[in-house]
Amino acid sequence: MQQSDLSSAQLRAVLAVAEHRSFIAAAASLHMSQPALTRTIKRVEQTVGVELFSRTTRQVVITTAGSEFAAMAERLLNDLSLSVENLRRLKADQRGQVIVSSVLPLTDGAIAGLLADYSRRNPGVEIHLRQGLQNQVEDDVRSGAADFALGYVDDLPDTIVYERLRREPFYAVFPKDYPVAARRIMDFRSLKGETLVSFPPESRTRRIIDGAAATSGFTLRYAITVNQRLTLLELVRHGAGITVLPASDCPAASDRSLVARLLVGRRLSCQVGTMYLRARELSASANGLLSVMKRWLMERHRPPRHHARVRRPRAMDV
Repeated sequence: MQQSDLSSAQLRAVLAVAEHRSFIAAAASLHMSQPALTRTIKRVEQTVGVELFSRTTRQVVITTAGSEFAAMAERLLNDLSLSVENLRRLKADQRGQVIVSSVLPLTDGAIAGLLADYSRRNPGVEIHLRQGLQNQVEDDVRSGAADFALGYVDDLPDTIVYERLRREPFYAVFPKDYPVAARRIMDFRSLKGETLVSFPPESRTRRIIDGAAATSGFTLRYAITVNQRLTLLELVRHGAGITVLPASDCPAASDRSLVARLLVGRRLSCQVGTMYLRARELSASANGLLSVMKRWLMERHRPPRHHARVRRPRAMDV
């Protein structure tokens, strides 16, 4: 017997008779006439080549073959139901929205191209991008405001699932005409006495910088604190002070007025990756977009060329 020889309606007819032990009661439960049900059962028996029910004037008794067939019919119908439900869920997942929260700037051409491609392939999905400081991004994940997030994955609580994708060093960023702009690598201790522009004290970047300064035995001097990366870089561009940033926040290599120099110091790096709430089951669309973001982080998103290729410091540099 081929599974395609029988329809789901015929399988349900067999199960109804097996359950009610009566053609009249089974026909009523299926909203069909008793003669139509009798013809259906006969066709099934002819197809499988065995008698499923023993009929008398008083009762209907299921045969041994009928019991085995009923069990098989129930499995087939359950499998069909699950398959249909999965298809419906997939269709639902391919619509709606995916919300991503990110500490990392999403401004380079690589991620723009990947997001545009994902949007073209999934026209029913609306992507929402939220950007903020690390504490805001973690709050988005914890509260369920975001499906997943990109950010710093050091010291996250057990309620958040994370994946480390790369370690980022820190850089000093200042105008190209700044006195130390000719250096390729700087010792973190050389920032002592400098005027800095920074993210707020509660940001992960600021906590790492302040921790590195404490380890080195001094306190950094801040002039202006902002919570927007572009504003911070613009203030540095106009001489309000220098800043210290992880690689992903540094200005592009094509920037004509700012330079970034690698900082050497203890406790001066951070782990970057993805995160989502452990109790949250990601939709197919969210999982698809998460894969896109991972690919960007691991393969496409690198520090600008003039940030990455640096020689080891010599005495005259530091």
